[in-house]
Amino acid sequence: MAVYILIVLNLTFWNDAFHVFGGLHGAFYMFAAAIIFLVFAGMIPFSAKYLIKPFLVFLIIAGAISSYYTDFFGVVIDKEMIRNAVVTTPEEASHLVTATFIKHVILYGVLPSALVLVTRVKHRPFISKFFVNLAAVIVCLTLCAGLAFANYSGLSSNIREHRDMMAKLTPFSPITSAIGLVVSSYHEIGLVRAPLGTDAKLGPVIAKAQKPVVTVIVAGETARSMNFSLNGYERDTNPELEARGVTNFTQTTSCGTATAVSLPCMFSVYGKKNYSDRKARSTDTLMDVLRRAGIDGYWWDNNTGSKGIADLISFASVTKQKNSPYCKQGECLDDIFLDQLDSKLASITRNTVIVLHQLGSHGPAYYMRYPEEFRRFVPDCRTPQLSDCSREAIVNAYDNTILYTDHNLAAVIDLLKRHQSSVDGAMIYMSDHGESLGENGLFLHGAPYMFAPAEQTHVPFIAWFSDAYAQLMNLNRSCLNKYSDAATSHDNLFHTVLGMMNVETKVYNPDLDVFAACRSVATESQFGVGS
Repeated sequence: MAVYILIVLNLTFWNDAFHVFGGLHGAFYMFAAAIIFLVFAGMIPFSAKYLIKPFLVFLIIAGAISSYYTDFFGVVIDKEMIRNAVVTTPEEASHLVTATFIKHVILYGVLPSALVLVTRVKHRPFISKFFVNLAAVIVCLTLCAGLAFANYSGLSSNIREHRDMMAKLTPFSPITSAIGLVVSSYHEIGLVRAPLGTDAKLGPVIAKAQKPVVTVIVAGETARSMNFSLNGYERDTNPELEARGVTNFTQTTSCGTATAVSLPCMFSVYGKKNYSDRKARSTDTLMDVLRRAGIDGYWWDNNTGSKGIADLISFASVTKQKNSPYCKQGECLDDIFLDQLDSKLASITRNTVIVLHQLGSHGPAYYMRYPEEFRRFVPDCRTPQLSDCSREAIVNAYDNTILYTDHNLAAVIDLLKRHQSSVDGAMIYMSDHGESLGENGLFLHGAPYMFAPAEQTHVPFIAWFSDAYAQLMNLNRSCLNKYSDAATSHDNLFHTVLGMMNVETKVYNPDLDVFAACRSVATESQFGVGS
C-alpha cells in the first residue's frame, strides 16, 4: 500500500522531482529511494492488529482526495489551504465536488480501500511483531539517512529551494498540515481581543463637516491585477471604471493567497511581515478602531463571512435573502448589494464606513459569477470542472467576472454620486488575492506564499472620491495619479481608511496611508465648516 500511495497518488510530486533533479540521474534516484524508505519507516509502526486496516484506508482516501486537487489544479494543500477549506460555505464547496472528483475518489480511493478491507492479514504475536517492526523501521531510517548523507548538498539545496515540491507529497504533507492547524487552533481557544486605538477620535475636518462622510470599502474576491484593462490588459475589462476617472494603483501585492489569510490581514494593524492568525484573533481590527472614533460600521457579506473582522459591528449576510433575482443555488451575484446600499445612503446621518465583501471572481465556477448580459468573452467555460474546458474558455469566463466586477464597482460609485447632496462619499476597492488560470499548470489560488506566482499575489487596488469629499479632505487628484505606480500592498488598507475618515489615533501610521502625501492639513475656513 505504501508503494501504491507513493506511485499512483503522487504523480505530480514525482513529476516535479523529475524536473527539480534534472531527469533520471543519480540524484533523482537517491532522492526517490530516500523518500520511499522514509515513508516505509513512517507506516510500518501502524502495522498492528485492529490498527493497520483503518490506518491504510484513511491514508488511501486522504491521498485520493488530495491527489485530485494536486493533479488537476496544481493546488498545494498546506495549513492555510486547509484553514480556507474549513471556513468555506457548502455552496462554494459544492463546485469543487464534481462528477470527475467523485469518479477519481472511487477509482483511486474507495476500490483500493475495499481491497484492503477484504484482505486477510496474519499477525505475529504482539512482542514478536513489535521487534520485527522496530528492526524494519531502523533499517529503513538507516538507509534513508545514508542516502541523504551521500548526497547531502544536492538533496538539501534542492529541497530547500523547492519546498513546494515536498508540500505535494500526498497524503503525508496535507495530514501534517491538518495536524498543525488543529494544534494552532487549540492554542487560540479562549483568546481575548486586546483593545486597539483606544485614543481614537475624529479629526477637526470630519468632526465639523457639514455632511456625513461615507467610505464604502469593497473587499474583492479572487481578482488578479493583470486581467484589469486599467493595468494594461489587452481586453477592455474595465470600461465603466475607466469612464468614471478612478485612481488605480498598479503595483499592489496581497498579504496571502487565500481569503482566510488575506481578508483578516487587510483589516489588521500588523501588516504582512508581522501578521499571524493568532495575532489577528487577539487584536481589535480596523472596524473596531473606527467604531471607537464614533464612526458607524456595517459589514455586508456575499462570501464566507468576515473572519472575525465584523464581530463587534453590524453584520449582514446578503446570501440569506430569499426570492432575490440575483440569487440562485444558494449564491448571489454582487449586484445584490446595490438596492440595499441605495437605501442606506438615503438614510445616513452619521459618519459611516460600509464594507461590501464580494463573491467576485471566485472559482472554479466562474460562469456563475456574472449574469448573461456580461457573457461578452466566449466561448466561456460553463462548468466547475476546469479540466473539461480549454484554457481559452477558462480565461474567457474569468474575464467576464472581471467585466461584471467593473460594472458593480461603477454602480457603487454612481450611488455615491446620486446621494452627494446628503453625504460626502468615497470608495476604495482591493481584492483579497489573485488567481491562477493554468499558468505553469496551476489553477485557482491558495499556493504557499513563499513560492506563489504573481497571478495569485498581484491584486487590483482602486479608489474613487466625490468632488465634495476631495475638497473636504483637500485631496489633490493629480498628485494621486503621480503616485499610482508606487508599490502598495494590503498593509496600506488599515492606515489609508483611518486617513480617509480623518481618525486621529496613535496606531495610525501616515507613511502607510497611500493618500497622505496628496492630502494637506485643512482649515475650517477652507471648507466652510464650524460656522
